[in-house]
Amino acid sequence: MNFMSDNVAGAAPEIMAALLAANEGTAPSYGADAISKRLEQRFADLFGRPVAVFPVATGTAANALALAQFTPPWGAIYCHAEAHIQADECGAPEMFSGGAKLVPLPGPHGKLQPETLATALDRAPKGFVHAVQPAALSLTQATEAGTVYRPDEVAALADIAHRHGLSVHMDGARFANAVAHLGCDPAEVTWRAGVDALSFGATKNGALGAEAVIFFDPAKAADFAYRRKRSAHLFSKMRFLAAQLDAYLADGLWLRLAAHANAMAARLAQGLAALPGVTLAHPVEANEIFAALPEAMITHLQAQGASFYRWDGQVVRLVTAWNTPAANVERLLALAAATPEK
Repeated sequence: MNFMSDNVAGAAPEIMAALLAANEGTAPSYGADAISKRLEQRFADLFGRPVAVFPVATGTAANALALAQFTPPWGAIYCHAEAHIQADECGAPEMFSGGAKLVPLPGPHGKLQPETLATALDRAPKGFVHAVQPAALSLTQATEAGTVYRPDEVAALADIAHRHGLSVHMDGARFANAVAHLGCDPAEVTWRAGVDALSFGATKNGALGAEAVIFFDPAKAADFAYRRKRSAHLFSKMRFLAAQLDAYLADGLWLRLAAHANAMAARLAQGLAALPGVTLAHPVEANEIFAALPEAMITHLQAQGASFYRWDGQVVRLVTAWNTPAANVERLLALAAATPEK
């Protein structure tokens, strides 16, 4: 019953099979192989337009490099106060941009509100040589609270950002979970809503270790190949990153895996919320559950072998994955319901 993270899960069999197939024989290096070359068309078909695609190994690299492409060292990157780039990337966006400043903004349930962003940008000291200059907006989809931006919500925020001259980046480490929840065309919640670049995640949803930076206007990716190389994310055997992403997109695998994770989270949230003393801290829209549990329940579950993060006081975080067994969900719920009375 390991609900610590979706990172604890292994790789999907389809992706492991693709890696074994890519391992046969020899292939050109540094992305000149056949799998890497067809990956751009895979993503173009997915999003319904030409795109520039750059595989990298980690989500931190994808976020930091994409933001560095849009942000000078004297620039400001606006994001939610709980965004991964702000709280969990050890200064990588600042380092790869050469010193840009992150400007965290508040928002309920992990989501930025248009009025908050508009106020911050209206007050930004544009043209003032002593202050950082607004350069980029980063949105997290799904958010760090397990909630999901709807296409109209993304569009409203992107419109404000573009009117102020900012580029828009989306951290899509759990993009598949968001799209599976929305049931929409991926284009509707990205470039059609005003997103300029997407960090397309796969590692949390069945890949061994592969992400991609996607630019919806290839012209905005000018010189990005050099930025990726300088950051040490141009793999000599790039076919092994490309093979994972290629298999991930084939036949809708990415959405099937995410839909299972989401379904397990929904069941877990429903079962917990029905128990006395349990309160959900955020709507459960992807594969993360944040819930305030009685202290006795937390202690009992951990004693019985359940793993999860204690997030804040009695609020815990439980995360489901592409391969979370339904039996594990039901067992945790049964144990929670059987918490001994003091």
